[in-house]
Amino acid sequence: MQVALLLHNIRSSHNVGSIFRTGDGAGVCVIYLSGYTPVPVDRFGRPQKEIAKTALGAERSIPWQYAKTPGTLIRRLKREGWRIVGIEQDARAQDYRGFKADHRPILFILGNEVRGISPSLRALCDDLVEIPMHGAKESLNVAVAAGIVLFSLGDA
Repeated sequence: MQVALLLHNIRSSHNVGSIFRTGDGAGVCVIYLSGYTPVPVDRFGRPQKEIAKTALGAERSIPWQYAKTPGTLIRRLKREGWRIVGIEQDARAQDYRGFKADHRPILFILGNEVRGISPSLRALCDDLVEIPMHGAKESLNVAVAAGIVLFSLGDA
């Protein structure tokens, strides 16, 4: 099964690097970056040190692209048969443990560390999944959430 990620408006280079490393281990085929998400190389082609530090080379082994307009990317992937799944706490989100993959390739969307995925991007999702929280905190680190959902696919 093909799995890709879209990281939209992620602030932390460390989170981006960690998601690249986790994505590599989980077999992600491509990572799309959009908004102000840091990219692995700067405009001069130099590696971003903070991403490289946490990615440990995965930023070079997973293909990545910058998507200027995430909505356009999502609509294109939908036309190509991809299932679009946001990882977000939302009234329509299902517990990630109940998510069942089908024959379609999947694009998981991860959003800003504080605000999550914008309502306009949520509206483009075929499904929303969330990780139930039991403690005082309302959410997990975005890179941790990515790892939980990506590695749960083996159980689906």
